[in-house]
Amino acid sequence: MVALTPSKALVRRILHRNFIHRTVPLRPGRPESRTVRSRSPGPVAPTRSGAGLRTAFRALRGPVDWLPPGGGRRRSELRRGRSVEAGEPGQRVSIRQVAEAAGVSMSTVSNVLNNPHRVAAGTRQRVGTAMERVGYVRNGAARQLRGAPSSVVGCVVLDTANAYYSEVARGVEDRLVEAGCMLVQCSSDARATRESRFLRLLEEQGVRGVLVSPAGPQLGPYVRLSRRGTPVVLLDHPRDGADLCAVTVDNIAGGELAAWHLIGLGHRRIVFLRAALPSRSISDRTAGIYRAVRAAGLTPSETVTEIPADPPSAIGSMRTAVARLLALPRRPTAVICFNDAAALGAIRELRRSGVAVPGDMSVTGYDDVEFAAELSPGLTTVRQPKYDAGHAAAELLLAEGEPDHRHRERLFRPELVRRGSTGPPSR
Repeated sequence: MVALTPSKALVRRILHRNFIHRTVPLRPGRPESRTVRSRSPGPVAPTRSGAGLRTAFRALRGPVDWLPPGGGRRRSELRRGRSVEAGEPGQRVSIRQVAEAAGVSMSTVSNVLNNPHRVAAGTRQRVGTAMERVGYVRNGAARQLRGAPSSVVGCVVLDTANAYYSEVARGVEDRLVEAGCMLVQCSSDARATRESRFLRLLEEQGVRGVLVSPAGPQLGPYVRLSRRGTPVVLLDHPRDGADLCAVTVDNIAGGELAAWHLIGLGHRRIVFLRAALPSRSISDRTAGIYRAVRAAGLTPSETVTEIPADPPSAIGSMRTAVARLLALPRRPTAVICFNDAAALGAIRELRRSGVAVPGDMSVTGYDDVEFAAELSPGLTTVRQPKYDAGHAAAELLLAEGEPDHRHRERLFRPELVRRGSTGPPSR
């Protein structure tokens, strides 16, 4: 065995490539506590300082049987991707390792990650295969430090358990996945303080943007959030001239559709079970109901009675609301509910009270969620294009970073879906 004394240039090259792996003392007498990851065993200094080089130089004096067979040939094989292992447990795999595994340059790997359109399909596939083999996971935090946009989008709605928002979220998510992003959902419970807390946390996390169904009528907090650099898109609320994008459904038209349907069946005593919260969508539906009543030549005060209900548990809250409805001096013949869950609860409570639907009382919902058609009888309701609205909201948010972007509003039209829960009033 031949003992060689390596040059300092060789030591520097070895340290630079992290070609060896062994714990050495920082200084004489210090505990051996620091290590450097490598592909071959051997002594190494933890830093490239002068003291570290001297330590490594002394450690390298002696047999060099620890060097891999073939020396430079081994290194060239690593560069060509012939023998690269996945990262050690607890350690992230770097793009250098991916490049070696794929036999390409680091800049090619970077382009595959950030500008895939610049890379040939075959190369993209080879790099992707290498990423899977070595266990590469992209570091989102590091990307943001380099100025790349986050891949996380926040969504704050009144209640994520509401079937309406579930379908909206699916539309959002499907569009975000196409763009390589993911969705984080939060429930404000229609409380401005809770909503504000979530918005602050999402801003602190540096999300790409936020979709929000406002818990209150004031848009100022969302405008300020947008001006601080976190794009905001409103859900279920018009922009009202604010410097924001918005996606909403024409709720005034929706209220008109429900009211005209019942008026056309002959109903003249209608109850609107409305959500007991300051919601723009609910107030617009109310306005639409009264507009239809007036257009039909009826007196609003004699035709429509409003009864508030608590929306966080819409089905359960219907017991009190229906009891108030049945206690009215002139019993109504039809009910418009603020959403389908409320309609389901109302039908259940009416039946418990011996009131047949639709024989004694007609019931309409709003939203047309999945279960509406499965009820017995099927629920007459106003359909909102939930999935399409969510998809459009995500599209607007993703476009916020474009140079020529302008804030705008997408307005969708609702439609009436006639089913078995409504009919002419009993005589």
